[in-house]
Amino acid sequence: MIRILALLLVSCIHTNAQTIRVVNPSYKTSIRGLSVVDNKCIWVSGSNGTVGRSTNGGRSWQWITVPGMEKRDFRDVEAFSDNIAVIMAVDEPAVILRSEDGGANWQTVFSDTRKGMFLDAMSFDGMKGSVIGDPIEGKMFMAETSDGGKTWNPVTSDNLSVQTGEACFASSGTNIINRGSAGFVAVTGGTAARLLSREPAKLLPMIQGRASTGTNSIARSSSGPDLLVVAGGDFAEPASSEKTMFYSSDNGSTWQSPLQPPKGYKSCVAFISDRLLITCGTSGVDISSDRAVNWKHISDESYHVVQKAKKGKVVVLAGSNGRVAVLERP
Repeated sequence: MIRILALLLVSCIHTNAQTIRVVNPSYKTSIRGLSVVDNKCIWVSGSNGTVGRSTNGGRSWQWITVPGMEKRDFRDVEAFSDNIAVIMAVDEPAVILRSEDGGANWQTVFSDTRKGMFLDAMSFDGMKGSVIGDPIEGKMFMAETSDGGKTWNPVTSDNLSVQTGEACFASSGTNIINRGSAGFVAVTGGTAARLLSREPAKLLPMIQGRASTGTNSIARSSSGPDLLVVAGGDFAEPASSEKTMFYSSDNGSTWQSPLQPPKGYKSCVAFISDRLLITCGTSGVDISSDRAVNWKHISDESYHVVQKAKKGKVVVLAGSNGRVAVLERP
């Protein structure tokens, strides 16, 4: 039996033999940044300049309001250990901060004050990382790091060109994957939903054409046959399951839709194992045990982001009102 256990227990709902326990911590923050280092170390980031850290698998939390950042929205976080993490504040000025002492102190490692700057997500492969942001002068902003986020260098590529009204959604910090020497792969939404990489952009079959439509998240299998999965939809129509998820086994050249799609709009999708995936959004949580072909709805609770531990088996979800939960598996 799969069950979702909230980190602080206040209520219990049974859904299709799943056990969901939900909590609303006292911190008023909407969490969209999540990084799970191992079964014990979890970092989250969100609105109101808030960063959360647990070093015991979520049994207790240290909540931090970064000084001078009380009105900023940290839409993504990447953690390397109990002590080292990088956080991203989205808009003018767009900044990236780094801490090496568990969040007690933060150093600004990137800042851009240009009008229109809006960072969307970060992704790391070891010490190599990428950050993507909304278009500046017709091209998606991108910068890369090779030292764990200590320094960042802008990336210029014609393959980052987008059409008017096309951008990325800063909904879960998962619209880009850094693949080390293989480069990046990212997804867009709005007037167009496309797959961006070092190669020319590829159109995605996701719902698109309006500001609220498109792709929010991309996940790639880390073992077994290579598989890309993209998730999104129309956040203005959260109950709609129209063109919200697709998967590809040929690096995005062709895409298939699930036989049984997940319920409604989704802001994040992640692999738990080679065959098992989880997706979440304002429409709830869904699980697939057959590589994204069929999905089972397991919860109506809203979560923005879900991630599996880099080193370990724990799967963590987070969302509005400071809600954090763990997916426990047999």
